[in-house]
Amino acid sequence: MTRFLTALPVYNEAKHVRGVVDEVRRYSPEILLVDDGSSDGTSEVLDSLENIHLVRHAKNRGYGAALKTAFEYAQRHNYEYLVTIDCDGQHEPQRIPRFVDACEAGWDIVSGSRYLKNYPGDSEAPPERKRINQQLTAEINRRLGLSLTDAFCGFKAYRVEALQHLHVYEAGYAMPLELWVQAAHAKLRIRELPVPRIYLDEKRSFGGALDNGWTRLEYYHLVLDRSFARLGQGSSGGELWTGTLAHCEECAG
Repeated sequence: MTRFLTALPVYNEAKHVRGVVDEVRRYSPEILLVDDGSSDGTSEVLDSLENIHLVRHAKNRGYGAALKTAFEYAQRHNYEYLVTIDCDGQHEPQRIPRFVDACEAGWDIVSGSRYLKNYPGDSEAPPERKRINQQLTAEINRRLGLSLTDAFCGFKAYRVEALQHLHVYEAGYAMPLELWVQAAHAKLRIRELPVPRIYLDEKRSFGGALDNGWTRLEYYHLVLDRSFARLGQGSSGGELWTGTLAHCEECAG
């Protein structure tokens, strides 16, 4: 039997976390909650949940830091696959088995895409967030030779053995950018699966100055450049990628 873990980074999600966890239980035998220093009552809700794994950060460290904790937990406890899903209700847990199946088929990273396929009832993406996503996705594709359609979707599955190639330095929302650089450098096999586009909180804060779109974009560029520099690679693009990426437009229909 496949042994996999679904991990949810949680920060101030008291309104959503119980309902999301209840739904995830239907599709995942084991659940890890990483409480990233919540201060809104989320911790008390988590205390009332049964049959979960729970790791707490004493203070808010950031989205990337929460995922790093999940990566380390999955490796330490010898899971075969790790699924990550956001805790704000924007991902559909019933798609978890398809992500795991794709990992079992040999893919190292299976990443959701909100732009690979249109679903009835899809939300309109907030214009600024869509523009930044498209710009960074295009830049990643150019610099790495990839053909991603959504660089930032948090719904992913990983072959846990492949996590040894991913070293998280970026603690915040820019963490997926260094993930792609490192995955390409390690020649990991990447597949995108379509997921519905659901936005429940269009005014979500990215933290302080990063709520300004131009500031956030500049920071994302800095993180990309820093990720290349850590690997001793240039920034002209294309030199890292010799692995495999595939899209599946129908398998999540």
